[in-house]
Amino acid sequence: MAVKKLWVLLAVSALSVSALSACTDKSNAPTASPSAAAQQNQSTSPKAEEIVDLEVWYTNVGFKPISKGSKTYEFYKNLLGVGVIHPYVEWNGGTTYLEQLNLKIAANEMPDLFLPVQGIESNLAKNGAIADLTELLPKYAPNLWNLIPKDVWDVVKANDPTGQGKIYYIPSIVDYEREAGLIRKDWLDKLGLQMPKTQDDYVKVLEAFRDKDPNGNGKKDEIPTGGRQQLTWMNHLFAMYGVAMSGGKQDWDIYDGKLTYSAVTPNMKAALEFAAKLYKEGLIDKESLLNDKAKWEAKIDTGLVGNYYHWEETVFERLEPIYKNTGVKGDFSVLPLPQAPGFQGYYSIRKIQNPVWVVKNTKDQKKLMAVLKLLNNMYDKKNWNALYLGVDGMHSTTKDGKSVRLPQDKSTQENLPLVPYEDIATADFSGQLLKSTASDDRMWAIDQGIRNITEAQKYAKVIAGDGMPASVYDNYPDINNRTLFVEYASKIILGEYPISKFDEFVDKWNKSGGEEVTKRAREWYAKVKK
Repeated sequence: MAVKKLWVLLAVSALSVSALSACTDKSNAPTASPSAAAQQNQSTSPKAEEIVDLEVWYTNVGFKPISKGSKTYEFYKNLLGVGVIHPYVEWNGGTTYLEQLNLKIAANEMPDLFLPVQGIESNLAKNGAIADLTELLPKYAPNLWNLIPKDVWDVVKANDPTGQGKIYYIPSIVDYEREAGLIRKDWLDKLGLQMPKTQDDYVKVLEAFRDKDPNGNGKKDEIPTGGRQQLTWMNHLFAMYGVAMSGGKQDWDIYDGKLTYSAVTPNMKAALEFAAKLYKEGLIDKESLLNDKAKWEAKIDTGLVGNYYHWEETVFERLEPIYKNTGVKGDFSVLPLPQAPGFQGYYSIRKIQNPVWVVKNTKDQKKLMAVLKLLNNMYDKKNWNALYLGVDGMHSTTKDGKSVRLPQDKSTQENLPLVPYEDIATADFSGQLLKSTASDDRMWAIDQGIRNITEAQKYAKVIAGDGMPASVYDNYPDINNRTLFVEYASKIILGEYPISKFDEFVDKWNKSGGEEVTKRAREWYAKVKK
């Protein structure tokens, strides 16, 4: 079924590329350069009181959509001066989102502002389907322009797939490590165990989680650790071997003095051998290769999982459901990377993260100016507290004269797609935002996230692939999608392949485009690191 879905995705991706000309035909093509068009529009730009509606696509993990006239629509309209229509599009790790986005592009119905995934922005820029923002942002979205440092904009320009040094996307910047392994410290305490320091210690902890009923329900139902389908969000098992990873997937770093994709290194081979051992001994969730986001989080939320990998600052999103479902106030603490013999582990930081926004290229100047207005007002820091709190009575409430964020409730809350405080994030601001908008009865869970932000930095380093563009994978979608890696790594972990098959994988990877992608990646690295 997974293979079938992949081929459907690839077919749709191919369709979207062939259909891009439809997105840039005479009916949509700009009549002048972006800056000239914007200047020409000054006399016809929307009046202050005129509200322009925009279709905005972003991550949605199960919340309600935003329709015209809804409470969140009115909230954004009043705060930002633009109407935001945000249809529900299933996220599913980005896979279903990309399928639906490709279908919209093929139908010439591209959203006005959207999150690009898996490098789709590269072909869109080459085909003129997304707007050149180089001159528009400084003039019409100065709040955004000034928040992002010049050296980051220089990287974005260097990543221009057209080779002209233009800006086609808004980058996400995070100045700290926001992902880490997270372990039930309250389970360790209950079982009289210390935080593991070595790999052997870690295995003993997982065995105790499996065998000694730390959740106290009298059943042997604990899941020591695990992850999600496509071998994602299992970084903690690979990170102890010095395998560069970000967003749940393999990344690029320096190995033997050269920029190299971490999935084809001896480090990965050793990590897969270790993971296969854990799987054989029942220490990894047997459904790890099948779990989607909802299924995996449901296991955590019902108090079954002892160790997982994700954003350390948002552990309250797991702790509060655990308390609701089991009556236990758990403690998910950062897992210090256990020392694997012969390897130096680390959690990977990408300060310049993937693109967060691209803008549809359109001759409709009211739409274009409304998008720029939205970006400018969204990235005005004076609005960030309000954007985080959302709609009073839905996302937040007032307690003792203080506006506080409510726990997540997907059955009643509309999605909040405008999260600039996450897209341009600092550790201090993230911690302050969490603390200043939490009610007293939630602080036990919120404080853990704030604590974890500080703790995770001890085990993190910026990887050499920081800021690398997805265009290095152009014409090699299987390399970008990790198709070959997932096939071989899954079979090695399941015990269907011996570890010796890893060498066969590396050889096939290189011959199927890996060598060319590596060449491009190293050329990029040499250019940006001058």
